[in-house]
Amino acid sequence: MGGASERDMAATNAIRAEGLTKRYGPVLAVDHIDLVVERGEIVGILGPNGSGKTTTILMLLGLTEPSGGQAEVAGFNPLRQPLEVKRRVGYLPDTVGFYDGLSARDNLAYTGRLAGLSRREIDNRFEKAMIRVGLPDVGRERVATFSRGMRQRLGLAEILMKAPQIAILDEPTATLDPHSTREFLDMIRGLKADGTTVLLSSHHLDQVQSVCDRVALFNRGRIALTGSIPELAQRVLGGGYVIDVEARGPGVIDRLSRIPDVVRVQMLGPELYRVDCARDLRAQIARELAPSSALIGLRFAEPSLNEVYTRYFEEARDAA
Repeated sequence: MGGASERDMAATNAIRAEGLTKRYGPVLAVDHIDLVVERGEIVGILGPNGSGKTTTILMLLGLTEPSGGQAEVAGFNPLRQPLEVKRRVGYLPDTVGFYDGLSARDNLAYTGRLAGLSRREIDNRFEKAMIRVGLPDVGRERVATFSRGMRQRLGLAEILMKAPQIAILDEPTATLDPHSTREFLDMIRGLKADGTTVLLSSHHLDQVQSVCDRVALFNRGRIALTGSIPELAQRVLGGGYVIDVEARGPGVIDRLSRIPDVVRVQMLGPELYRVDCARDLRAQIARELAPSSALIGLRFAEPSLNEVYTRYFEEARDAA
């Protein structure tokens, strides 16, 4: 693509891939995928191991050459203009590499110099970044003394120092405890608040659901589904509405299941049922249960990404 196209793309899309393909010998790791990430979005990419997620990330970063198709990241071709992409993208892999013998500050100062920052800018950005990631007092300590979780936080501080247009995070919470995970997810939301576009790869579906605007589901090197979680639920579960029903009485599942446009009924616990519907059926549910059941509660619930993911791969396995 030419320069004018790159400038136009930069104005609208943070990331665009068209027909992106990667072969390793006879193995087709990424199979002609199309992916668009708008500026300011958080987009999650999901899928089993070997489905093509990490290979796609490496192509977007210019770290491996596509076998076909093309990509633009921040308006630049990662293969032909890798330095332009690196200046605008912060990358946090699942295992962060730092110089263990250097302090946290020296590691990030080195990154800052590579990004062309002045010493004053490095000092100012380093202090602010370390506060934001919850490491305000360890700047002079050697990274060799850091836990895995502290290294992940330092990796995010490195991205914050760079102030990139785009952050690509590959399994950033894989080794974190629940408390650190919650804090890390808040930091990811903070990136969006800064105006940073985020591409997040993770196996933790609940985390993806809590922070992502849209999701791309990878399977066998292809993007099988993409959209918001309600959109994916509509396509996979067959219902656009999810209603949680608290009711006490006999035959609740049978009574709910016979309502027209009810797609599926699950029992979540004692007196708690989840109903997937093609439309808003709260009034019909109340009427149906009224004669023989005590209706305790009735509310909309967000579709579960875990349900979407599980159902999709069950159906894909059955179809195969």
